[in-house]
Amino acid sequence: MVKRDELVFVPLGGVGEIGMNMGAYGFGPENHRKWIVVDCGVTFGGPNQPGIELIMADPSFLEENADDVLGLILTHSHEDHYGAVLDLWPGFEKPVFATPFTAAMLAAKRASDAIVENVAVTLMRPGQPFALGPFTIEAINVAHSIPESNALLISTPVGRVVHTGDWKLDPNPVGNAATDVARLQAIGSEAGPPLALICDSTNALKEGESPSETEIAATLEAMIAAAPYRVAVTTFASNVGRVISIARAAHKAGRQVVMSGRALHRIGGIARELGMLEGIPQFLDQDMFRSLPRDKVVLICTGSQGEARASVARIARQEHPVIDLNAGDKVIFSSWAIPGNEREVIDIQNLFIDRGIEVITRDHGLVHVTGHPRRGELKRLYEWLKPEVLVPVHGEAVHLTAHAALGKEQGIPNVIAARNGDMVRLFPDPMNFPGEVRVGELYLDGNVLCTPEESGVKGRRRLSFGGHVVVSLCVNGGGQVLSGPDIVVEGLPEVDDEEDSLTGLVQRTVAGTLKSIPPKRRSDVEMVNTALQRAIRGEVNAFWGKKPNVTVFVHRV
Repeated sequence: MVKRDELVFVPLGGVGEIGMNMGAYGFGPENHRKWIVVDCGVTFGGPNQPGIELIMADPSFLEENADDVLGLILTHSHEDHYGAVLDLWPGFEKPVFATPFTAAMLAAKRASDAIVENVAVTLMRPGQPFALGPFTIEAINVAHSIPESNALLISTPVGRVVHTGDWKLDPNPVGNAATDVARLQAIGSEAGPPLALICDSTNALKEGESPSETEIAATLEAMIAAAPYRVAVTTFASNVGRVISIARAAHKAGRQVVMSGRALHRIGGIARELGMLEGIPQFLDQDMFRSLPRDKVVLICTGSQGEARASVARIARQEHPVIDLNAGDKVIFSSWAIPGNEREVIDIQNLFIDRGIEVITRDHGLVHVTGHPRRGELKRLYEWLKPEVLVPVHGEAVHLTAHAALGKEQGIPNVIAARNGDMVRLFPDPMNFPGEVRVGELYLDGNVLCTPEESGVKGRRRLSFGGHVVVSLCVNGGGQVLSGPDIVVEGLPEVDDEEDSLTGLVQRTVAGTLKSIPPKRRSDVEMVNTALQRAIRGEVNAFWGKKPNVTVFVHRV
């Protein structure tokens, strides 16, 4: 029997979570499919991954089908969509397709991080389709919080798919073209509606439509104009439109812009080279900050997510080498805290407030809006495209479920609830095959890319909760202790009274345990090791209420 061609979608990351976006589209009969990959992003390590900065999707499925992988298409250059490219893609030796801004961001990332591996980038532009095997891909400009964001129209012999990437319907964006509504409307009417819509779910719980970036610009302009002294604004470095709005507001208020933070300088340089900052005066470096009158400066700085080494955190701790703020100055957080970063951001804000510096957040006015569609915008997209199939992506379970319910309410015939690792058949007979593909995570631990099991993170968590007791001693064949025991206690509480200290308790426990073992049996290294471990854990637990991590070295000489 001849197997029919199928069109499938496999989310490898970003579906059931925020971040780490990576998806694959396959076309052809089963076991003979050709694949394209859309996006290759990261998420950030949290409290449960101590020492891990970046997490990315495990590409094992793509590696198993490497001969049939045709290329990678990047919708835009936010870290959660392109941040893993230089770590994961060089091994495939397949082309990467990106807009000029995203390509420049990729090159700047490689230079900044001193990455040796490189990828071949082919430039793509909205409205200029290109072919990859059985796929034809067309980029469609959409408004988002970074320049040159794109939805993708993916055409195959059996139907078309619209993959939205991150988008919103902002008719008046700053520093970027508006969403190409006319093209989206045309897609819904030409040659019949598209087969499927793979769509951003981030704001699917929010009614109405997202405010425009021009509304944020107006708020910032008013706040900067009314400020009596210095104004510092921290925002996402990649939000070029927001930087433009701040710069225009500063110029109108007769102030000069000082920029602090490597990421801001890097992205600002790319934007200026590509002509995105026409009419915006050159930004001053942070060394000029102290030479400007207090009422004639606007500072744009990195660190909106509470990063400890970023500019705004160092200013808050009064550790910045050239920038300081005083009572009466104003700090505007033109951003939102990514889930998991809230505590760090609040701590920085409190440091400013304690010094009499005014802190402005989204609670005080419209100083930030995300680049994702609310329910009203989703409904309008459904009306234009009239898709046969909806697959909500880019969100946690709560966002995906709300988006799926909205799609059903609006009459989309097939709404498929997918998660990472599912095989979603878009044609023929749309349906989901849960858990069909092996997925997982890779940790970037310093310079080492490894699986969670290889990373040692589980041991780090144990150490963070239970501390560590290390005991070392030497015994001879007759069971006599020749040296030691040497004891090291790390991460356990110590009290002033040595008789009641945990170090003293461990010393007494080791001595008592050794004394209880007959001399001849003390030469049994394994038995002594086990006895000391159990005794130390038990006695410390009785005293402290927690079981420590215990390592015992018994050397026989």
